[in-house]
Amino acid sequence: MRFDPEERKELSRKDFEEAWHRGPEVLTPPALAETYPRKAYTRARPHPIAETIERLRQVYLSMGFDEARVPVMIEESDVYRQFGPEASAVLDRVFYLGGLPRPNIGISDRQMEQVMAMIGAEYAEAPVTTEEAKEKLQKIFHAYKKAEIDGDELTHEIAGSLSVDDGLVVRVLDAVFPEFRSLEPESSHTTLRSHMTSGWFLSLGSMWEHYAHPIRLFSIDRCFRREQEEGPTRLMTYHSASCIIAGEDVTIEDGKAVSEALLSAFGFEDFEFRPDEKRSKYYIPDTQTEVYAKHPEIGWVEVATFGMYSPSALGEYGVGVPVMNLGLGVERLAMILYQANDVRKLTYPQFFPRTLTDRDIAAAIGLREEPRTVEGRRLVSAIMAAATEHATAVGPCSFVAFEGAFAGRNIRVYVEEPEENSKLCGPATFNEVFVQDGKVLGVPDTEKFADARANGAPTGISYLMAAANLAAARIEEAARVGEGVVVQTKMAKTPSDINVKIPEWAMRYITDNKRKVDVRGPVFLTVRGEIGE
Repeated sequence: MRFDPEERKELSRKDFEEAWHRGPEVLTPPALAETYPRKAYTRARPHPIAETIERLRQVYLSMGFDEARVPVMIEESDVYRQFGPEASAVLDRVFYLGGLPRPNIGISDRQMEQVMAMIGAEYAEAPVTTEEAKEKLQKIFHAYKKAEIDGDELTHEIAGSLSVDDGLVVRVLDAVFPEFRSLEPESSHTTLRSHMTSGWFLSLGSMWEHYAHPIRLFSIDRCFRREQEEGPTRLMTYHSASCIIAGEDVTIEDGKAVSEALLSAFGFEDFEFRPDEKRSKYYIPDTQTEVYAKHPEIGWVEVATFGMYSPSALGEYGVGVPVMNLGLGVERLAMILYQANDVRKLTYPQFFPRTLTDRDIAAAIGLREEPRTVEGRRLVSAIMAAATEHATAVGPCSFVAFEGAFAGRNIRVYVEEPEENSKLCGPATFNEVFVQDGKVLGVPDTEKFADARANGAPTGISYLMAAANLAAARIEEAARVGEGVVVQTKMAKTPSDINVKIPEWAMRYITDNKRKVDVRGPVFLTVRGEIGE
């Protein structure tokens, strides 16, 4: 859906939403079009991981699974209940949650002298006496120790109690009470879940007797593993798309059916089941199965694991029915969908060198100056038409490109060549800007540059177009102040010489990759605007 910038109607919410949800259609509301005539507003791109999660959500819902949220923080004791003798090895790969202890802070006379000296340096007359300040500080520190005051409230509480500025309190605590600076975090026995299974056991223990069977739930959320090192297929925090089916008639065949349905929904036909040699203790022996899908570059990739929960592990939570669990690695599935060979680059592309295609660079290149009005854009067309028609005329010569009302005034615009024996348009006037192999090139329509024009990405900008936009923008401004103007585009050496702009981020990519920008060429186009009343 496109919106004509000449239409003065408001863009309705309904029209906007319809165009937005249709996909990458260009949205250019009238008000924006007048201010930024060449700016296109398109639907933004989602992150690959978030997009994969959303697709998985819709597939699970369509398969009859209700969505759930399961606990992220798991007590160490629950890990032992679920994993049995294997718990020690599992806990080696989990993150324990820790926090700073609350110190028991005493206040000496020397410290109070320092406090009052700092207050006195800030205020001509101290808001409180030394005795009052000490009593109030002791009371607040005691409340802080007992967790009656949170750490992020401590500074504000002291400032309010002593009637001083918060910034002063921060300096006092840092200078006078080293206990705060010397605090070291202490670990608790609470862990961040390394498997969605940990949350499922807790959930099943509370619900299996209170819901109709079979219970079919899924959850897509983060898990955390203290890997020795992150790599192309491993991260310390990743997303698991996990589901359970709990009921009397549930078997391992349900796991195969669910995994096939999930992968088929993403268009996969090339996948296989393999016995998982890891054999986690919370699964019944010989039921733990890995699901592999084929990656076009790195071969077979494990994307899911399923199995039947062990009755002994379920018994720890009082669950008395068979339970099938399947866990699918979202990042690994996304690697296949987006043909990525490194999960780190797929998840955190901002930390890796960016790869731009020729089309990406071409789309980024624009004009430095452009007219801001509809009249100005029409003037661009008139200048280009006159220059094209009389391009080979020999100077001195002058041709009227436009005559009439413009911005509330009568104007006349000429395309001209004041010098003798020079053509109206220089040899490079009709060059066009292409991007080929990361290089920005200004090329004519000749056999020598046929490859760049055929295989490069066009920007849609010619030297004439850029020069005409510059002239129209300057004439537009001249008309506002009532003064004539002459706009000349001479020998082009850099993009700015022909009114072309390459954004800094695109230019950085070009230079980092040792590519070049070559838009050299003689343009020598002169446009003159006479401004009347």
